[in-house]
Amino acid sequence: MPDMSHEDHFRSLGNRVIAGIDEAGRGPLAGPVCAAAVVLPRDFTICGLDDSKKVSATRRDALYEQLTCNENIYWTAEIVDASEIDKLNILVATHRAMALAAQQLQQKWGSEIDLYLIDGLSVSSFPFAQHSIVKGDSKSLSIAAASIIAKVTRDRIMLQYAEEFPQYGFQNHMGYGTKQHLTALANHGPCRIHRTSFQPVSQLTLPFD
Repeated sequence: MPDMSHEDHFRSLGNRVIAGIDEAGRGPLAGPVCAAAVVLPRDFTICGLDDSKKVSATRRDALYEQLTCNENIYWTAEIVDASEIDKLNILVATHRAMALAAQQLQQKWGSEIDLYLIDGLSVSSFPFAQHSIVKGDSKSLSIAAASIIAKVTRDRIMLQYAEEFPQYGFQNHMGYGTKQHLTALANHGPCRIHRTSFQPVSQLTLPFD
């Protein structure tokens, strides 16, 4: 389970305020990529907080409410939509979402955040001090909190799109390339939230809805 050992280590080196960053939605064929940035209180504890991929949807929603309704937790979530993903590529778009989340968190915090702990590899052109942690969402409590907020934020956006585009069943797969989604793509072609630079969307010749 993630804990605060990474945060405590970097505080011991003089970093007073530390945030965690994670993303959700790099792999889907449709919808935005979302990144969240979170500052937790030093003595923060919460039961069951873990990498969002290891937590059920019901538990993620409960954790999201606990995190976002706590006035002692500072957080932001930012998205980059499908059209921009197609222009930039998914890696650059993910990095942009992370940078946007960090910038918004700086404004909400009201002063300099000393260090961002980022899940995965280092983020190019990141505007603030960073330290990357591979599988950080299962090691750092701050990153795990960011993973929950990013995942729930994106899922709720996809549920809204499911109402606008019911033929794709987004509520069931959140834009990932499941059999149901691929069948819907074959039958209906892509809609405006599909990532046209992603296969198999890019291979389709049907007109957009």
